[in-house]
Amino acid sequence: MSNLVFRIETAQLADVAIIQQIYAYHVLNGLGTFEENPPSVIEMHERFQKINAAGFPYLVAKLDNLVVGYAYAGHFRERSAFRHTVEDSIYVAPEFVGHGVGELLLIELVKRCRARGYRELVALIGDSRNHASIKLHHKHGFRQTGIMQKVGYKFEQFVDVVIMQLTL
Repeated sequence: MSNLVFRIETAQLADVAIIQQIYAYHVLNGLGTFEENPPSVIEMHERFQKINAAGFPYLVAKLDNLVVGYAYAGHFRERSAFRHTVEDSIYVAPEFVGHGVGELLLIELVKRCRARGYRELVALIGDSRNHASIKLHHKHGFRQTGIMQKVGYKFEQFVDVVIMQLTL
């Protein structure tokens, strides 16, 4: 953990431009997401509004007034039988990776998902070599429930998805 003090807040529409920049970095440089082209700010606004309209938690981590990471929960699947299960997404600005931002976001996200009455929280982690995300989720009670092998193709390689799950 670092000596930096981060605040976790409910994300606002004004945060979306920075959220888009953080996500674009991960789309272009990482295997945590299987998107290959960064969505525009307009597309990210639409996604943000859809998550909020559905009543899911959407958070940002801030250092002073700078957004340095974000997390949200959304539909695991949109069919009604999955209504008690949500999926998490967590992204941190590259210069703040390793400073505990992801952990703070995950802790608050779990808390808010519990408060909303969801039963299961699922993490679909791109790349079975994404040890930091796997360890973070495991540390906070998630258990690995499977690996979908070589289901994604990005950066000229086939990539696994690690499935982790937390009963809320």
